[in-house]
Amino acid sequence: MTLAEFIKENIDSILKDWEAFALTLQPAAETMTALALRNHAKEILLAIVRDIEAAQTDAQQVDKSKGWAPVLDGKETSAATHGALRHLSGFDLRQLAAEYRALRASVLKLWREHLLAQEDPLLTEITRFNEAVDQALAESVARYSDEVSRSRDTFLAILGHDLRSPLSAVSMSAHYLAIPGKVGSEELRAVVRIRHSVLTMNLMIRDLLEYTRTRLGKSIPVLPVRCDIGHVCEAAHDEVQAANPDCVFDLEMIGDLRGMVDPPRFAQVLSNLLNNAIQYGTEGQPITLLARGDKDTIVIQVMNRGPAISADALQVIFNPLVQLRAEDSSAADPLSTSLGLGLYIAKEIVTAHGGLLHVESTDREGTVFTVELPREFKGRTKMPRTH
Repeated sequence: MTLAEFIKENIDSILKDWEAFALTLQPAAETMTALALRNHAKEILLAIVRDIEAAQTDAQQVDKSKGWAPVLDGKETSAATHGALRHLSGFDLRQLAAEYRALRASVLKLWREHLLAQEDPLLTEITRFNEAVDQALAESVARYSDEVSRSRDTFLAILGHDLRSPLSAVSMSAHYLAIPGKVGSEELRAVVRIRHSVLTMNLMIRDLLEYTRTRLGKSIPVLPVRCDIGHVCEAAHDEVQAANPDCVFDLEMIGDLRGMVDPPRFAQVLSNLLNNAIQYGTEGQPITLLARGDKDTIVIQVMNRGPAISADALQVIFNPLVQLRAEDSSAADPLSTSLGLGLYIAKEIVTAHGGLLHVESTDREGTVFTVELPREFKGRTKMPRTH
């Protein structure tokens, strides 16, 4: 039996090994189904089999070793599609490479066990050589990935910081022009649009700087005070309502809402959740902000009646730089101006408070983001202020 024939005959055993290894790649694989963990694995293996069985010229071998070909016969290869889906699921570059190393090791291990007494000693040497190359590749990929991430995050931090100065000048100029009598009514409408755009850009820059802070190894700091969280909810609701006068908002507050939070930081959470609800909600349908005080926890929910979020998207919705489309949207829909950081930052801030942020989405109930905060602070700050 040739190696290609062996792979085809034992493909189920090989796929079990693939799935078992992919499951160890946490936290990305934590919420993935067995089917998702195996995605495209069978097609990738069969493509490898076809490659082994096909005749290959010296020129083709050189071409294969020099680069990658994500498209074959006008279609994206299974391996290329697998890479895109793993990125969406939150796998990093080293985890993706590790899957292929594990696949090769699994196939060779099973192949050696099949050969038994007929095993050629040279096969052992080839296996050891592959293992050594894989180890070297893993070390290089890990360091390369770290350096790329560090360079990118440093660049984003500098970019976000440097954008603030010219944006501040635009904001001050718009504020000056908004003084009654400075410009006519037509120009004033343009000034209002400028001020709204400046606010949007400021929020994007703030999210960008918060993201780079976490990527560079620093947590988002919180300074909790004892306060009425209902007042924070009211202020966040009023601010978002003023910025989106055409949207319908409902604010409900139930029970004792006194607790320990960092008011500006928690307002940031609410702002991000409400703006997300505006972006993905159905026009004309109300967006609800509900705050409820329980015995030991304070629960805040933001609900919208937009299309349900798919199960696959729910797995990565809190990952940074992820932009989701509603299930009924077309591929031609324009991308949002959002950086895809709002939900990630909201979860980081809630976690820093010792709380939980999770989401549920159905066609019947809509999408509900729920924040659960301990009434007494249990986050990272060791010396909370009182006020």
